[in-house]
Amino acid sequence: MNLSAPLIIIDDQRFLLHDTGGCDHPEIPARLQAIRQSLERSDSLPDFSFVSPQPAAREHLLLAHDENWLFRFEESVLSGKTFIDHSDNQIGYDSYEVAVLAAGAGITAVDLLEREEVSTVFCLVRPPGHHAEHSFPFGFCFFNNCVLAARYWQQEYSRKRILVFDFDAHHGNGIQSAFEEERDGFYISIHEHPSFSYPGTGYGEETGIGEGRGTVLNIPLSPGSDWKQLEHILTSVIPDRLEEWQPQAILVAAGFDGHREDDMSGLHYPTELYAEFGKAVRSWAATYTDGKTLSILEGGYELAVLGDSVESYLRGLLGSEPG
Repeated sequence: MNLSAPLIIIDDQRFLLHDTGGCDHPEIPARLQAIRQSLERSDSLPDFSFVSPQPAAREHLLLAHDENWLFRFEESVLSGKTFIDHSDNQIGYDSYEVAVLAAGAGITAVDLLEREEVSTVFCLVRPPGHHAEHSFPFGFCFFNNCVLAARYWQQEYSRKRILVFDFDAHHGNGIQSAFEEERDGFYISIHEHPSFSYPGTGYGEETGIGEGRGTVLNIPLSPGSDWKQLEHILTSVIPDRLEEWQPQAILVAAGFDGHREDDMSGLHYPTELYAEFGKAVRSWAATYTDGKTLSILEGGYELAVLGDSVESYLRGLLGSEPG
C-alpha cells in the first residue's frame, strides 16, 4: 500500500459488478470507468495513490441502518429480484456485496486519516448513498455511505462535530434525516431547488429539529445557477457558519450531476467550477481539521463530462492548477 502521495483514492474493480440492468439506467459501471480514464490522463496522476477498501462489518452497517433493511436487501438480491421498492433501485446478483464494499470504503478512509500520515481521501465508489434512509433504499442508493463514515468517525475516534458538505445537484435526504435531530452533526447541502428536483426535500426552512435545530443548512438554487450564485456561498455564507460551529472533521458528499451537460438537473455548472468546490473544502480543512478531508462519490451521470469534473474537483483539493 503506497500512502506517500498527497491524495489517496479508494477504488476497486468490484464496484463495476453492481448491475443496474443496462444503459437505460443512469447509474452504470461506465461512470467509474469514465472517471478512471480522466484520472489516468490527469497531470495530477503522480499525486494519486490507489487503495482498495475493506467491506463494512455488519456492526458498522447498523450504525446507520436497521437490521430488517439489511436482511431485506440481502434476501432481495439472493431471490433474484431486479429492483427494490422502485425501479430506480435496480439490483443484480452482486449488488449487496458491492454496496457493503462501497460502505466500507468510507470506513477504510477514516482509518487511513486517523492512523496514517494521510490528509486527503476520495472514495471512488458505487452505488451512491446520500438518498438512502435508515430502513429503505431511495434514488439508486442502498447504504448511506456518508452517514456510515460519519457515525464510524464519531464512534471510533471521538470526532463528534462532523461537517457533512453535499454539493450533489440533489438534496441528500438520507443524510439530513440521519442528523437533523442531533447537535453534533452539521449538514450543509447546495442543490437544485426541491420544487424542480428530486427528491423534493431540502427547502431552506429545513434547519434541524429539537436539539439539532440550526445544524442543517440547505441552500437551494434555481435552475440555471452557476458560479455567479455559488461564489458568495462558498467564500462567505458557509465560512461564517463554520466559524460559529468549529467542525472537528469534514466529510464531503461529492456529486457531479450539477454539470450543465448532465440532464439529471437544471443546474449549469461548468467543469471548472468543481475545482472551486475542491478549493473551498481545502480551505475549510486547513482552518479546522489540520487539512484532513474525506470525500465520497455520489451522483454524476453524463459520461462525457463526469471524469473531467471529478478530476477538476481533485485538483481543487490538491490546490493545483490545470496543466
